[in-house]
Amino acid sequence: MQDILIVVDMQNDFIDGALGTPEAVLIVPAVENVILSHNGRVIFTKDTHSPNYLTTQEGKNLPVEHCIKGTRGWEICPALEKYAKEVIEKPTFGSVALSEQLKKENEASPIGKITLVGLCTDICVISNALLLKATFPEIEISVISNACAGVTPESHKNALEAMKMCQIKVANE
Repeated sequence: MQDILIVVDMQNDFIDGALGTPEAVLIVPAVENVILSHNGRVIFTKDTHSPNYLTTQEGKNLPVEHCIKGTRGWEICPALEKYAKEVIEKPTFGSVALSEQLKKENEASPIGKITLVGLCTDICVISNALLLKATFPEIEISVISNACAGVTPESHKNALEAMKMCQIKVANE
């Protein structure tokens, strides 16, 4: 059984760039510690937008250009970049492609557990956790709370509570 760690959107724009927060900066060492202690596969996701971002539905609702492909803000933060060997680009909050890829792979090599860390707890982490839980209702899906940060500390806590209600294990490492 394989254990998979999903590192969600640890990109410059979410840490110290256009949408960065002090809380996001603070979790970088915790995310690195989780990666180093993980004894399985590590998959990074990258929020990926095009230069026409502001004309998209997301751009109209969040009119802050971020994670434009090829920019510094789109890159994985320098402290974690060396661990990003497997990366899935996603055009929106949750990655259907990630769920579909893991579903196919699970048929050949069963998945025992999926753990998520990263940014933002209340947007992309929760979206991916719920997609994965819907895809794999019998596989343990967990989130490491101190290796995640939300848009605000309050929305981070709210997202963790919502995930608990959906049978996603919330742990602290």
